Amino acid sequence: MSEPRPSDRHDASDPDDTFEEIVDEATQRDPDLAVIEAGSRTLRTHSGHPQGEAVPARPADPETDKALRAVEQELAGRWGETKLEPSVTRIAALMDVLGEPQRAYPSIHITGTNGKTSTARMIEALLNAFELRTGRYTSPHVQSITERISLDGSPIAPERFVETYEDIKPYVEMVDAQQPYRLSFFEVLTGMAYAAFADAPVDVAVVEVGMGGTWDATNVIDSTVAVVTPISLDHTDRLGTTPAEIAGEKAGVIKPGATVILAQQPVDAAQVMLKKAVEVDATVAREGMEFGVTSREIAVGGQLLTLRGLGGEYEDIFLPLYGAHQAHNAAVALSAVEAFFGIGAEQARSLDIDAIRKAFASVLSPGRLEVVRSSPTVVLDAAHNPAGAKAASDGISEAFSFSRLIGVVGTSGDKDVRGLLEAFEPIFAEIVVTQNSTPRAMGADELAAIAVEVFGDDRVQVEPRLDDALEAAITLAEEDDEYAGAGVLVTGSVITVGEARLLLGRG
Repeated sequence: MSEPRPSDRHDASDPDDTFEEIVDEATQRDPDLAVIEAGSRTLRTHSGHPQGEAVPARPADPETDKALRAVEQELAGRWGETKLEPSVTRIAALMDVLGEPQRAYPSIHITGTNGKTSTARMIEALLNAFELRTGRYTSPHVQSITERISLDGSPIAPERFVETYEDIKPYVEMVDAQQPYRLSFFEVLTGMAYAAFADAPVDVAVVEVGMGGTWDATNVIDSTVAVVTPISLDHTDRLGTTPAEIAGEKAGVIKPGATVILAQQPVDAAQVMLKKAVEVDATVAREGMEFGVTSREIAVGGQLLTLRGLGGEYEDIFLPLYGAHQAHNAAVALSAVEAFFGIGAEQARSLDIDAIRKAFASVLSPGRLEVVRSSPTVVLDAAHNPAGAKAASDGISEAFSFSRLIGVVGTSGDKDVRGLLEAFEPIFAEIVVTQNSTPRAMGADELAAIAVEVFGDDRVQVEPRLDDALEAAITLAEEDDEYAGAGVLVTGSVITVGEARLLLGRG
C-alpha cells in the first residue's frame, strides 16, 4: 500500500466529506458472497432460525452428560489456557491432517482486550438476520464448555460436541506424537470448532482469539475482515507491558488485503495497527472517523442507538444491553458485517434497517451487566481487568439507580487486582471478597488485604466460599429499609460470574 488511504489525507473536522470520499475511493475487495448466499437459504429452510440459547444447562440425558464429562476431563488433562508455547505450529499440523477445514468458509476474526465476546455475538446475530448460517467460536465460557462453539446462533449440542471430539481425537493423538509438546486445551477446542464449522457447514465463521493474535491458535484462518476491539493492559506477562506492545501481537490477525475494523484505541496502539495495515495493504475503518455511535439514550431494558456504519446511518436501534461500551461494540459489529458484505469498498449502500434492528434486539451477552435476580437486584459482570471494570462501573451507574451497591468480587491471581478494585471503589458502598473454585483464583485473604488498602477495613467483608459471599451481599443489600433500592454486583472473573450464575439458579 504505497499511497495513504483517503482517510489519512483529509482533516477530521469535516467527517461527512471524509466519510463519503472513503466510501467512494476505498480499496475494492471481492468477498465472493454470491455462492454463500445461494446455498445458505436452503440450509436455513431446514435448520430454522437460531433459538438464541445463551448458556446451556447440563445435558438432561445421563448418558450424554457422562460422555460430555469424559471429554471435559480429557481436555482438562492438557495444558490449560494460561500455559502457552507461543506458536501456531501444532494447530497448523492439526489443520493439515484434518484437511484444512478452516479454509472451507470465509471468516471474521476478532481480537482486542475487552468486548470481544459481546462483539462476536452481535456480528453473529447480524449475519443470521441476513440468512447466513454462522459458526461462532468464543472464550472463555461462562458455565458450559459447549458455549464456546456456536452453530447458527445456538451453542453446539452436547451430543455433537462429543461427536466432534471423537472424530478429531485420532488426528489430535497423531499430532501429539509428532510434536515436542502435546496440543493444548485451547488448541484442541479450536480444532474442534473449525472441524464442526466445516461439517455443519457454515457460511461464515466468527472467531474470537484466545490471547493475542500472531501466535494465537485461531490464527490459521485468512479472514477478509479483522476486528480489533479496545486494547488495554492485560496478560502483560505474555503480550507486553504497553498498549503498543500488546497491539503488536494482536495485529497478527490482519491479513493481506483484508478490511480492518478498528475500535477506539490508545494512540500508540492505533499507530501499530495502522502500520501493520499499510505493510499488508489492508483497508482500515476507524471508529470516530469512518463509523461510530451517533447518538444513544437509555431505554427500558437497554439503550436506543443511532449508529453510523460504512454505508450510512442506522436509526432507532434497540440494544438490550447496558453501558456505553456495548453501544461502541454495536458500532464495531455493524461495520464488520458491512465490510464483510463489501459495503464501503465495493458498494456505497446501507444494509436493510429492519434486519439490523431485529438482529440487535435479539442480542444476548451472558455475564455482561446481566440482571439475574430482583429484590434485591443482582447483576453479574465478567470484568477482570481495570478497563473492563471501568466500563462496568460506568454502565451500572448510568443504567441503574441503586441507592447502595454491594460488590462481590473474586479474581484470578494473575490480574491487575488493585487496578480493578480502584475502578469499582467509587460505586461500591461495601465489598465482599471471595474466591472461585479454580486453581487460578486469588485467595480470599490475599484479595482482602488489597481490598482493605483500597476501600478501608470497615467496607470489606471476607467470605471465602462464593455461596456465603452471595448470601452476605444480599443480606447487606436487604438489611435496612433506608436502602430499599440497594443492589449487588458480582464481578472480577468470568469463572466467578459463571459459578454465581449457577448458584443463583440461572444454570
